[in-house]
Amino acid sequence: MARIHETARVDPAAELDADVEIGAYTLIGPNVRIAAGTSVGPHCVIEGHTTIGRNNRIFQFCSLGAVPQDKKYAGEPCELIIGDGNTVREFCTFNIGTPGGGGVTRVGDDNWIMAYVHLAHDCRVGNHTIFANNSQLAGHVEVGDWVILGGFTVVHQFVRLGAHSMTAMCSLLFADLPPFVMAQGQPARARSMNFEGLRRRGFTPERIAAVKAMHKALYRDGLTLQEAIAEIGALTQRYPEAAADVSLMTSFLSATPAERGIVR
Repeated sequence: MARIHETARVDPAAELDADVEIGAYTLIGPNVRIAAGTSVGPHCVIEGHTTIGRNNRIFQFCSLGAVPQDKKYAGEPCELIIGDGNTVREFCTFNIGTPGGGGVTRVGDDNWIMAYVHLAHDCRVGNHTIFANNSQLAGHVEVGDWVILGGFTVVHQFVRLGAHSMTAMCSLLFADLPPFVMAQGQPARARSMNFEGLRRRGFTPERIAAVKAMHKALYRDGLTLQEAIAEIGALTQRYPEAAADVSLMTSFLSATPAERGIVR
């Protein structure tokens, strides 16, 4: 049987693997499923249609799976899905999705989520991200793999953050943040590319040179967004090893709504 503290309250209909640990005074609702190796600290509330994968560590005082902060929500059976190997620190709040946003709030694998982080309804978070303390995501935000959010970063609804991007402390995002870009400010502005992060992840000198060329096309050559997309797409001829990185950038930019634009 799962290791459940005597003061915890777990609904009999909840599905907990035998290797799950539940801390004191924690409440687990009937539609919750938790896989092997996951531990939930004391004084947590996990409710709604919430699925939590393997080997997660959820610290005390978290609220996961509560109804969305959306006046249109009318009790539909929407979901929160959390993957494997995540760390979720104290006082985090993750809400379920809404019918208008696909019905699912989703967190991937191996994410490091620090204290007081809020994920609103229908957010989609990739893998290997780091959210520093008090990062706040409004509804429908999309966060790519390896993104790092500085403390007190606030992200407007429907904004997308591309893979390997990064924000400084107290950044405020109203526009899409392209892959690889480092941003800072209120509102956030592009400052550089995340070169050190890319080196630490094993990017070769050729791939980093391609990212530098992307930065030049986007921010230094005075091009329109469409002109920059064409310029970046041609980089595969100069940097064939970076073809996947170029595709990542052009696909992201091409999907950016004109009314929102990118962080400049």
